[in-house]
Amino acid sequence: TLAIRSGPSGHHSMPVLGFGTAASPLPEPTMLKETVIEAIKLGYRHFDTSPRYQTEEPIGEALAEAVSLGLVRSRSEFFVTTKLWCADAHGGLVVPAIKRSLKNLKLDYLDLYIIHWPVSSKPGKYKFPIDEDDFMPMDFEVVWSEMEECQRLGLAKCIGVSNFSCKKLQHILSIATIPPSVNQVEMSPIWQQRKLRELCRSNDIVVTAYSVLGSRGAFWGTPKIMESDVLKEIAEAK
Repeated sequence: TLAIRSGPSGHHSMPVLGFGTAASPLPEPTMLKETVIEAIKLGYRHFDTSPRYQTEEPIGEALAEAVSLGLVRSRSEFFVTTKLWCADAHGGLVVPAIKRSLKNLKLDYLDLYIIHWPVSSKPGKYKFPIDEDDFMPMDFEVVWSEMEECQRLGLAKCIGVSNFSCKKLQHILSIATIPPSVNQVEMSPIWQQRKLRELCRSNDIVVTAYSVLGSRGAFWGTPKIMESDVLKEIAEAK
């Protein structure tokens, strides 16, 4: 596990390896629930979701079933991350959004709540990809203040961001009362994000990576990273 910042002075333990649930196309809810239960049996304890993925409800069902089956002693063994979607990244909408996610996940609190993207979109519109006309600039001061309120209310043990560049992350740091614990970004052996990692390290922000071996099934990019001779050598050595 890693110790990530929880408020001005506390820390919270986060399992290093997480089980992501973004997929294209989306799996059937029953299949996802069964997959998460199997992952728990294999030792996964960190689960990452988002309203955008439409996976919160089956994950919540799987976690509840895992507790009832005795696969874990209690909910506290899990580390659950979900995200604030762009359409909810507005003043007055952040706390209702986290409460909606908690209801979907059948949880009383999140271990980590993060801003999904550093941009807002028209409230009430959850279509993805977002229509160009629906993009709106984010009011970082207002949105981050409401993220901090989520933590103060006990709805999230830790708060953070995702897909934030160095410039945007520095802006959050300049206005934050509670600094972000995590910045979740795309990172892989061929996109190592060195500058961003150094900024995060110097500010006690943990970098978590998605698409570490490419984005299989995504409509952008290519899976060429899997053709890396170095990765093949590592795989064969293991």
